[in-house]
Amino acid sequence: MSAAFHLRNLGMSYNGTRVLKSVTLEFSGAQLAAIVGPNGAGKSTLLGIMAGLRPGYTGECLYADTDVRRWPRRAFARQVSFVPQSLRVEFPFTAEQVVLMGRTPHGGGLFESPGDREEVERAMDVTDTLPFRQRDFRSLSGGERQRVILASALAQQPRVLLLDEPTTFLDLKHQVSIYRLLRDLAQQGLLVIAVTHDLNLAASFAGRVIALLAGRVAADAPPRDVLVPGTIREVFEVDSEILPRSHGAPWITYGA
Repeated sequence: MSAAFHLRNLGMSYNGTRVLKSVTLEFSGAQLAAIVGPNGAGKSTLLGIMAGLRPGYTGECLYADTDVRRWPRRAFARQVSFVPQSLRVEFPFTAEQVVLMGRTPHGGGLFESPGDREEVERAMDVTDTLPFRQRDFRSLSGGERQRVILASALAQQPRVLLLDEPTTFLDLKHQVSIYRLLRDLAQQGLLVIAVTHDLNLAASFAGRVIALLAGRVAADAPPRDVLVPGTIREVFEVDSEILPRSHGAPWITYGA
């Protein structure tokens, strides 16, 4: 089965307001793609449709040649994992228990297996969450919670990882480490798609950048071709300067 999304003339409206307009995109094979754009551009809506969480769209959103609305939820969750901006937990679960919830699509009974425990340990290790595995999830900082949510998604062992602003609450060290991890996961065979407001993180780690503006695709290409002053001005309405770096990825500064 190919880990591929095909979006064709995708549209979405809320209360009569068109949020996405004729979006056509393809995602196939292992890659790290960043979706950027101003607030209200439709980034989170697009990701939510792909995650199977917003069924009221027009057009097509196919995963492995099947509309996401037709996928059995458990089977889809074994393939596609979604990391939201935040997760509200009302009950006193530990961080480790929240990560263990990511194994639900693979569970065959009431109790976790040794394999489940191994995947949880691995996921918590790569997200640097083992030091607070026994702490109440509700007591964690925003950044710690976000890393636990990512660990839970990785514990699903997905083929596709969808992330909505995965570094919003993280300090600089963990912003860099998370994007390095996402790049490594893509190099290991995952399809990784992340919504972000940080153009420099996208430039440094993503192989593809998709810029949305007013619900439409304004640009879709490697970072060096999308993150240029003209496109940044069109999409974000700010002036910018692109500074070259030795390894080729641009570094963006913004004018006053």
